[in-house]
Amino acid sequence: MDEFTDISYKVEDGLAWITINRPERYNSFRARTVDELVKAFKKAWGSGEVGVICLTGAGDKAFCTGGDQKQRAETGDYGPSDSGLFEIDALHHVIRDVPKPVIAAVNGFAIGGGHVLHVLCDLTIAADTAKFGQNGPRVGSFDAGFGTGYLARILGEKRAREVWFLCRRYTAAQMENWGLVNSVVPQEDLYKEVRAWADEILSLSPTALKVLKQSFNTDTEQFASTGQLAYSYLHSFGESAEAAEGINAFNEKRKPDFSPFRGH
Repeated sequence: MDEFTDISYKVEDGLAWITINRPERYNSFRARTVDELVKAFKKAWGSGEVGVICLTGAGDKAFCTGGDQKQRAETGDYGPSDSGLFEIDALHHVIRDVPKPVIAAVNGFAIGGGHVLHVLCDLTIAADTAKFGQNGPRVGSFDAGFGTGYLARILGEKRAREVWFLCRRYTAAQMENWGLVNSVVPQEDLYKEVRAWADEILSLSPTALKVLKQSFNTDTEQFASTGQLAYSYLHSFGESAEAAEGINAFNEKRKPDFSPFRGH
């Protein structure tokens, strides 16, 4: 689609490649990026040429590192969007709702909101150099709903809480062992492996796959309403001095000092 600037979209033999194309920002997303991702997923949804979708990032350093914190520091938000809203919730829903399997090809850092995106994909194939983790509590942000409750369904409560409460970085091998990654391959073999998995999927009944995906989703759909509550609070929290300390520390490359806020 010619109007895309932040992502690329192409279809090859039944597989749609959706690539976040902001390597200079470690494939972090601004509002425009999110708008384009939603459009690309809907394009693949409606295309009779597409049976499988792959989400990945440009380059070999990052899959996606979440919201663009430099943009947030510069303008106080994630920049302009088509609707005037930051449509991250719509992106989460379209990844889940598109009636075709979605594979995350994690080629580098999958951090923060980028980590949530790969969690929401149906399958994850990772390069052996990939790194995973959350960052929200470091930068005055969070992702409740799918980013927490659904993550706990996959990892279990203790591991999911560890991911959020410590904000550590985890290797692809660790995440495969924990059940959050389906397969780990050498970096140079990542897209070849995605192609192989996609070809197996493309040999199957698309209607059966659609119903199966919807069936899987039904059990966890309640996390959508939890997420809505969290987004409502996140907006007001983002304007607080506590959140400002997180984002300022990130952009100043220093450790944040949240100690004044512990008595709230």
